[in-house]
Amino acid sequence: MNNSLDRPDHQPGQDSPLPAGDPVSQILQNSRVIAVVGLSNRQYRPSYGVAHYLQSAGYRIIPVNPVETEVLGEKAYARLEDIPERVDIVDIFRRSEFVSDIVDSAIRIGARAVWMQEGVIDSEAAEKARVAGLFVVMDKCILKEHIKRFRLQ
Repeated sequence: MNNSLDRPDHQPGQDSPLPAGDPVSQILQNSRVIAVVGLSNRQYRPSYGVAHYLQSAGYRIIPVNPVETEVLGEKAYARLEDIPERVDIVDIFRRSEFVSDIVDSAIRIGARAVWMQEGVIDSEAAEKARVAGLFVVMDKCILKEHIKRFRLQ
């Protein structure tokens, strides 16, 4: 079974100095569903702005936050394990001390990638994810990386 989708709206290498074989471009291009751990309805929070941008870029956003019921028009789930569909990227907006458990959950649900936002760093959890076969990005903003590669018009 092919776990990637072609996204014709994203063309690596167009308007971008990055090589076509760039692994971050590939995971962004071939992903459709992003679970955003720590996403809330607080519009001033970085997680909200990033998730809103990702929605506008065509991704399906799934909020993961036990205190929310809905964010950005999408049903929120308390845990990654509660999500009833395939998740491509787990985007983490939680403090570094919570990352290890989130990575364990990402591995359990069969996510393709774990993305730790700027300031979120856990090298041991990152290595655990890599050993389990997940693509890992640490201490980088998915919005900034997407803009760098695919600049929305």
